[in-house]
Amino acid sequence: MGRTAPQDHGPVRYGPPLPVDGLPVLPEAVDVLARAAVRADAEPVGGTPLLLDAARGYWQRRGITAGTDRVAAGPGAAALLVALTAALGGDVLVPRPCAAWWAPYARLLGRPVFHVATPAECGGVPDPYALLETVRRVRDEGGDPRLLVLSVADDPTATVAPPEVLHEAVEAAAGAGLHLVSDETWRDTLHDPHDTVPLSPAEMLPDRVTVVTDLAGALLPAGWPAAVARLPAGPDGAALHARVLDVLTALGGRVAAPVAAAAAYTLGEPEPVTARVAAAVRLHARLAAAAHGAVVDAGALARPPRAGRHLYADLAPLRAELARHGVGDAQDLEDFLTARLGMPAAGGHRFGDDLGALRVRLSTGPLLGATDDERADCLASPAPLELPHVRRALIHLRSVLDDLRDDAQRWEPPR
Repeated sequence: MGRTAPQDHGPVRYGPPLPVDGLPVLPEAVDVLARAAVRADAEPVGGTPLLLDAARGYWQRRGITAGTDRVAAGPGAAALLVALTAALGGDVLVPRPCAAWWAPYARLLGRPVFHVATPAECGGVPDPYALLETVRRVRDEGGDPRLLVLSVADDPTATVAPPEVLHEAVEAAAGAGLHLVSDETWRDTLHDPHDTVPLSPAEMLPDRVTVVTDLAGALLPAGWPAAVARLPAGPDGAALHARVLDVLTALGGRVAAPVAAAAAYTLGEPEPVTARVAAAVRLHARLAAAAHGAVVDAGALARPPRAGRHLYADLAPLRAELARHGVGDAQDLEDFLTARLGMPAAGGHRFGDDLGALRVRLSTGPLLGATDDERADCLASPAPLELPHVRRALIHLRSVLDDLRDDAQRWEPPR
């Protein structure tokens, strides 16, 4: 289990991207971007007042206060996290598993990264007792833990942290003197917003929490990189904001002007944007539920997906049969399922999980079809799972998983 991954399995260059929605770009957003494309001037570092005010309003509608002097924009959440980590200093703590891009940016800066176990209810946030023990151990060994990155609506597990679980984790982090970065990229993709109550740590500790939202989660296509950060209130937040802008300046971390215009438009949440977001969430929720059913029916394990465009499956119950196919760890599982399914299936080791655990993130985007017309049909259909190309994709997923279950049963000794 301690093997070194081959070059073509590198953890950064070949790591999994954010799951895309696979849908045609919203025409109104295209129009805004096209009109702004004639501008030759560069966007200022940190964003224009128009973009920052749109971000402030976006958060205010979600109960998070933010002055425009505490908001910064960058070309994707990774750039903002690099700037925040460089500005804050110290060691970084993240849940296990966590988004694939959380650890590499810290290691790029030479900062140690410590993974903390998550509670049974969800991923994305650390177990409070495990967090305190990890902080104690790191400090006893001469480390300097300062930053905890967490996510209420989580990639990769597709779970949403219950308010009481989040409360305990945030209280533990505050008691340990940590600064919190709340990645809220998937907040607007809750599959059932009436059943799941999203709570931001910034509502609990406005002076200790930075919120980062990558607009590729719900508002913009991944090819238009833009993200916004809400820095804490108070004098410490002002100093942190200034340091973040310094780092972004050194990196040349500007949002492209046409993308910034589209970002400001979508953050304002006019009716075309809210309608598209709602339709896309409904579509991916149905696909995720169908994929979850296929995983569970095959004898594997997975928490029901509550947000995003993916689910996290544990194929440990099928380990014996997978071993007959040469699958012994998460990298083998990634290779095996990617080839069999014909779609990306990122192994759990990409997200900081144990290499020996047979866990994998499956995305719903590839189930929408291979062409723009097929994907557009999914968005317009009242019964997208009944479309022929979607049915074929789901049948293929179920067939691959069922073959593993059937083979495993075939090899069982008679009782």
